[in-house]
Amino acid sequence: MITRRFIENLDHRAAWFLGVILGAAVLIPVLNLLVPPTSPFHVPTYAVALLGKYVCYAVLALALDLVWGYCGILSLGHAAFFALGGYAMGMYLMRQIGSRGVYANPILPDFMVFLNWTELPWYWYGFSSFPFAMLMVVAVPGLLAFAFGWLAFRSRVTGVYLSIITQALTYALLLAFFRNDMGFGGNNGLTDFKDILGFPIQAQGTRVVLCVLSLLLLATAFLVARGMVRSTYGKVLVAIRDAESRTRFLGYRVEHYKLFAFTVSACIAGLAGALYVPQVGIINPSEFAPANSIEAVIWVAVGGRGTLVGAAIGAFTVNFLKSVFTTGALAPYWLFALGSLFVIVTLVMPKGIVGTVSDLLEKRRLHAGKRNGQAPLPSAAE
Repeated sequence: MITRRFIENLDHRAAWFLGVILGAAVLIPVLNLLVPPTSPFHVPTYAVALLGKYVCYAVLALALDLVWGYCGILSLGHAAFFALGGYAMGMYLMRQIGSRGVYANPILPDFMVFLNWTELPWYWYGFSSFPFAMLMVVAVPGLLAFAFGWLAFRSRVTGVYLSIITQALTYALLLAFFRNDMGFGGNNGLTDFKDILGFPIQAQGTRVVLCVLSLLLLATAFLVARGMVRSTYGKVLVAIRDAESRTRFLGYRVEHYKLFAFTVSACIAGLAGALYVPQVGIINPSEFAPANSIEAVIWVAVGGRGTLVGAAIGAFTVNFLKSVFTTGALAPYWLFALGSLFVIVTLVMPKGIVGTVSDLLEKRRLHAGKRNGQAPLPSAAE
């Protein structure tokens, strides 16, 4: 009964999106583990790892769309929450290396031994435990977003000023994590991971499981974000986006609504970063780079701001194009292509891929209704 009611509450776009995600979660293990490599239907392990990376980016884009598309908060620092979640997972993976490192120190990671550290910093305590590490994956980005949002939204900082401050936040973290004395590996970051929960991190089965977990995270994050934006709370968020001062005049505590959405979005981004790290095998300060946050904004704009589904599609589309461009002779021109793509979308498709396709289908439906002499039925809104 609950399942039937859940399905009935899904519109066509959401049902299609979840169907593709869950279908991929089922098919990927089959096509990689059970189909022989000689078969044209076999999915190689490197493609599984690449897909998992794309999915983590899609979760980050969805988290950004939650605050930008529905609340009007253009964050240029969401890569910071993504990277913090990644560092929390990286610290756990480093603690699992133990005496298998280059210097065979059972307590200190190799980079600490190389830098002549004599004891493990206090903030590394507990990261030998997976539950503690997963708690930090959510808590650290969430607490940072809560503290930052409480100060910013309480001071009524909005618009371009808020965007600049978020960019300054991620740049400050970039500079801090570059320092060797911070205890996070400096410029090189954290790498050379061996296993996760006792399973070899480079093993084919582990790669598949991580990809499936990423797909399940994307589906869960989509359902959480969709539940938020389609509720009464979500309607207030849209009101804040369209007319913040008027919403505040009606008696709503605008800063509370924005703070909750911003914190939830940061937690989702942290989870995406945590699954990203074991699949790419490294986390370093470059993940804090403001350019990464700006690129995430482009993903959302290309896919369709304020659609959730579009954010994920935009992340997949742009990163696939990036892979195509950067693996051949066109690599030096990728940034030009990315900039041109953003300009074209802004001028020609301001609603992104999903918004533009939805408008075309709506016009086609209305035209068909007029041609048949019937009043067209109202379409389901996302």
